[in-house]
Amino acid sequence: MLELAGKKIGMSHIFDENDKMVPLTFIELHDSAVVDVVKLDNGNSLTLVAYNKANKDKNIPKNLLGLFKKKKIGNYKKNFGYQTTKSPEYKTGDVVNQFDFLKEGDKVSVTGVSVGKGFAGVIKRHGFGGLEASHGVSISHRSHGSTGQCQDPGKVFKGKKMAGHMGASKVTVKNLEVALLDQEKKVIAVKGAIPGSKKSDIFIKVAGY
Repeated sequence: MLELAGKKIGMSHIFDENDKMVPLTFIELHDSAVVDVVKLDNGNSLTLVAYNKANKDKNIPKNLLGLFKKKKIGNYKKNFGYQTTKSPEYKTGDVVNQFDFLKEGDKVSVTGVSVGKGFAGVIKRHGFGGLEASHGVSISHRSHGSTGQCQDPGKVFKGKKMAGHMGASKVTVKNLEVALLDQEKKVIAVKGAIPGSKKSDIFIKVAGY
């Protein structure tokens, strides 16, 4: 599936013909260039793409800087790769016009890193109801209660819902509709919310490739 790189700008809304409010998330598409295209044994193509253009060499990680100098593709801050079944006919150094693959009404999937919430309890993290406010419950009103069994099996199973680190994980939201396209400003808008904070990198997956 073909992927496009972008940056989350923020959210707004519009009203449809029935005066119903439709939430929108605005995404700025990064300038990007093809670093390499490799044919895999399974018949798919692996495309390596550099994105987020940089003005100076000092703004680029040294390992990427050496690769980009060797491929002669210009200065970019980051790169990523994706597999496609029928990849566009790209070669090293080609600049990707990401609007070639999008039009209004398309359904796309958006992947990003969710906002970190730090260490969270079970009520916030998993939606537990908590313990009673009376009947002998003291202090531990928001605790999760018992976590394991008796002597057999005598352990807590992996995956048990407990307090812990919440957020800051890779999340994909599927079937978001492209509502607006602005090629001049390199901005698109999708209906609904996407993971990540403002200015965070996101990746748009386009079906059909």
